[in-house]
Amino acid sequence: MRILVLGGTAFVGRAIVEDALHRGHDVTLFGRGRTGAGLFPGLPRLTGDRDTGDYAALAGDTRWDAVVDVSGYVPRHVAQAMDALGDRIGRYLFISSHAVYQREGVAPGSDEDTPRRPPVRDTEVLSEATYGPCKVACEDDVTARHGQRATIVRAGKVAGPHDPSDMFTYWVRAAARGGRVALPADPAQPVQIVDSRDLARLVIRLLEDDRPGAFHAVGPEQPVTLGELIETCARAAGAEVEIVRVTPDVVPPMFPLVREDTASQQRSAARARAAGLPGTALAVTAADVLAWDRERGEPPLEAGWSPEEERAVLAAAARTA
Repeated sequence: MRILVLGGTAFVGRAIVEDALHRGHDVTLFGRGRTGAGLFPGLPRLTGDRDTGDYAALAGDTRWDAVVDVSGYVPRHVAQAMDALGDRIGRYLFISSHAVYQREGVAPGSDEDTPRRPPVRDTEVLSEATYGPCKVACEDDVTARHGQRATIVRAGKVAGPHDPSDMFTYWVRAAARGGRVALPADPAQPVQIVDSRDLARLVIRLLEDDRPGAFHAVGPEQPVTLGELIETCARAAGAEVEIVRVTPDVVPPMFPLVREDTASQQRSAARARAAGLPGTALAVTAADVLAWDRERGEPPLEAGWSPEEERAVLAAAARTA
C-alpha cells in the first residue's frame, strides 16, 4: 500500500510509520520537518505546516491508498488536508481520542457507540474543555467527506518508548527507584493504557483490511489497577516497592494516570481486538520504557512530583500517620 502519514516522526506517528515499513508498505511523510529529521532516511518527506495552512507540498497528481492523520486537532486542519488531497486517496484514517465522549452517565465497558460531546468549531485554542469537542468535529468532517472510506481510531492513554507526555514514564521511573512510592489516589483505581506499537499495529491492520468505522485503542489486554501497574513497573526494573497512599494539601493537576472518572478507564476494546489490536504485556511496555528512559539519560519529567518532592510528601505522610 501507498500510505501518507500526516505527522509521523514524534511518538504515535513514529510507531505507525515503523509498523507500516515492517509490513512492507510505501510511506510518505508530511510535516514541518522540525522533529525526527534523522528518522526514516530515504522516505519521501513533504514539508508543510498545518497551523498556517501550508499544504502546497500535497499538490499534484500523486495518489495514496490511505492517509493516516495523526496531527489533526481542529476542524481546519482536517478540512484543509482533505481539500488538498481531493479524490487522490483511498481510506482516511483519523487518530482521535476518548476525550470525544460525554462524561456523564457512562458505565464501565462502554463501547464506540457511547454518546459524544457536542462538536466545537469556533475555536482553535485547545484546553480540557475544547480538545474533545474539536476532535468530535474532526471526526464528523472525516466521516461526512469519506463515508465508508473513513476510519476513526480513538486512542486512550498511549505508552511506550519516545512518549513525550511522561504520564507512564513517571511511574516506570518512580517504581524503578524501589522503596516507598507515593500515590495520591486509590491504588484500586482502574487504569487503561495502550502500547504505542499495539496502536500502530491496529492502524495498519485496519488499512490493510480496508475497514471503516470507529475503534477503541485501549489496553492492556488484562484489566489492571493503578497499584498493580506500579507493581508491574517495579518488577520490570527488578525492584520492590511499597505503595503509600497520600493525601497532600496540593497535588499537581492531571497527576499521571490518576482519574476521578473510573468508568473512562474501563472502556471496551472488543471491537478493536476483533479487528487485530494486539495485547502487549504491561511488563514488556514497562521494561521497554525503562530502557529507553535510561538510554536518554532520564531527563527531568514535567508530570507528577520530582524525587525530592515525593520524599517530602512521604515524610509529611509519615508525620501524620
